[in-house]
Amino acid sequence: MSQRPAVPGAGETLTQRQIVTVMVGLMLGMFLASLDQTIVSTSIYTIANDLDGLSLQAWATTAYLITSTVSTPLYGKLSDIFGRRPLYLTAIAIFLVGSLYAGSVNSMTELAFARGVQGLGAGGLLALALTIIGDIVSLKDRAKYQGYFMSVFGISSVLGPVVGGAFAGAETILGFDGWRWVSFINLPIGLAALAVVFLFLHLPAKHLKQKIDYWGAAAITLAIVPLLLVAEQGRSWGWTSLNSFLCYGLGVAGIVWFLLAEKRAGDYALIPLRLFRNHTFGLSSLLNFIIGIGMFGAIAMLPLYLQLVKGLTPTEAGLMMITFTVGILAGSITAGRTISASGTFRIFPIMGTAILTVAALAMGFSLGVDTELWVPGLIAVFFGMGLGFCMQPLTLAMQTSVPPRDMGVGTSSAAFFRSMGGAVGTAVFISMLFSLAAARIADGMKAAMADPAYLSVLADPSVAADPANAKLYEFFQQGASDDSLNDTSWLHTANSTLTRPITEGFAHSIDVVMLTAAGLTALAFLISLALPRKKLTDQSVAREGEDSRQVPAH
Repeated sequence: MSQRPAVPGAGETLTQRQIVTVMVGLMLGMFLASLDQTIVSTSIYTIANDLDGLSLQAWATTAYLITSTVSTPLYGKLSDIFGRRPLYLTAIAIFLVGSLYAGSVNSMTELAFARGVQGLGAGGLLALALTIIGDIVSLKDRAKYQGYFMSVFGISSVLGPVVGGAFAGAETILGFDGWRWVSFINLPIGLAALAVVFLFLHLPAKHLKQKIDYWGAAAITLAIVPLLLVAEQGRSWGWTSLNSFLCYGLGVAGIVWFLLAEKRAGDYALIPLRLFRNHTFGLSSLLNFIIGIGMFGAIAMLPLYLQLVKGLTPTEAGLMMITFTVGILAGSITAGRTISASGTFRIFPIMGTAILTVAALAMGFSLGVDTELWVPGLIAVFFGMGLGFCMQPLTLAMQTSVPPRDMGVGTSSAAFFRSMGGAVGTAVFISMLFSLAAARIADGMKAAMADPAYLSVLADPSVAADPANAKLYEFFQQGASDDSLNDTSWLHTANSTLTRPITEGFAHSIDVVMLTAAGLTALAFLISLALPRKKLTDQSVAREGEDSRQVPAH
């Protein structure tokens, strides 16, 4: 007769073998969600061309971003009420349905909808994995295990562009268009995660009699959706257009409504406002948001530098980002082991934000057209290490600063604020890059036209007759603008002398963006100095100890 895995109840814990088995399923789930944030980035151009919807490609990214961000706090709160296991299994199932649909679409509109369904599942995968680890292991071991989860996040961030580029470059795989495997690859991994979690994760049944904060959920949706829309679409709409101002207004109205709804809801609020009275929780939330901006800004800028300025393919750029993974692995594991042994966490966000600031400054001052490739590779190591020092300790700090009954809210809030920061950072920094690049390239072209050597190459009949330069000459006629910079696929096949002002314009613009990111991470460093000087403590263990002392003697 087969023996059912042990169910941890009061005073019981899972064995080391059971914990490791459950971790495999949870890490597969987190890998799926974090991989899907980046795997589309290098394949979307191919997908959009195949589906005849190049102008709609941004909506595929926006839909995933909106639904995953909005659903994150919902999963955290609902898991506190109904239990982690059913919510996590639901998240995997929704993600799998969205992936199957995304791989089968026939239009960009369908793809945007399918990516929205994927995002609904991803919001739970990202938040609940760390929450479940908080449920089944003590703080002493939790820091170590969550360090591995942060490493998975870093690895998937790098693998995504590589895998996406490889699939998009293949004509067909097993009878399907290569790009469709960007979504289909999730199916075997997701089914494995579903099976492991279903068979081996058995937590005590939970169903608290508590109201569900529907008004708070509606308000946070109203607040986030318009702001993410304008962050993603503002550059094409125009930041002062009617659409943009409508989104600004709805976003502000949603924030005000959310604060009023949460104050009225009290303890059953989606994100109870009382949690922010705890300095550790409040400061960690703010730090997660700011670091999210800087983190995703750099994750977006470095591959763009490698492709736009240095001429690497998406796959080559992804492989170069392995150094980023090395850094985040080293930072996460070091922070996790140290916190497990000592309970001390404050030093890591301080060190992490300082390292991030120095790395961003180094990127801002050293990345040029002629920079050797080892330079961005080395900087990426330290950028990853800084993130590893920040993400893991701040998540733990938010977990342990809330009562055990709010563990889901505490953990999902960390993911929520980081995702919000990432959404803002990616959208704003990319918009900032192309806005700056248009002006810098125009100035560079003007200066080049005054250089006799440049003019002689431009007037060379053999250069003008080369088909590889056809789009370059079209660019000269059109001039540098957002529209003309939308397609730069010709940039590194055209004459390198003539394209020099363009690559220099991109390099200088990326430098300015990274210096801006350095300013934000420097602000995060100053805020991290205000974190309380105390060790992290496991509140659930402390509560159990208090309860046992209060049991009357018989």
